[in-house]
Amino acid sequence: MKDQTHPTVSLEKLRSGDRAEFARFVEQYSSPIYRLALNMLGTEQDAEDVLQDTFVKAFKGIQGFKELSSLSTWIYRIAINESLMILRKAKRIVGSLDDVDENDENVEPKEVVDWCCLPEESFLKAEVKGKLDEAIRLLPEKLRVVFILRDMEDLSIRDTAATLGITEMAVKTRLLRARLHLREDLSSYFREKLPVQHE
Repeated sequence: MKDQTHPTVSLEKLRSGDRAEFARFVEQYSSPIYRLALNMLGTEQDAEDVLQDTFVKAFKGIQGFKELSSLSTWIYRIAINESLMILRKAKRIVGSLDDVDENDENVEPKEVVDWCCLPEESFLKAEVKGKLDEAIRLLPEKLRVVFILRDMEDLSIRDTAATLGITEMAVKTRLLRARLHLREDLSSYFREKLPVQHE
């Protein structure tokens, strides 16, 4: 994610143990990491645990950072791994995020409502946001994390692929599937909100 409000954190200063620079690093990434964990896990306590553990591991592991990816990609990967550990411990995850996508016969949604006719303010209501948040949490984990990184945290396709260790094509496929899942899950709710059309 490209942050336009913070200057670039110095990797050299981080590696030298500059605590002021690490504090800047924490300040820059705390909000996105917390949002990522909250959307992955659904509870504030779990999100706070991920946030804390992510930066503890980053502080301990900064010397081993090989610069094969960007610093932001590296910190996101740590946060995702911490989130997945919590999901696995709670037995809320099956399989791996880098599983090869096969048999995509279910990519097309069973039922989709056209949202174009809804008043724009409908999307701003807390009730709608709650429905969307719930639908996101119900996504399969490997679709959910792609949707969160790409559509909510605004990472590029390339950075999302690098963060998850999957191909860019897999990111595009999973993002499409995630969006279609959300449209299907929310269709019944939005159908009730559509204006009644009289014959």
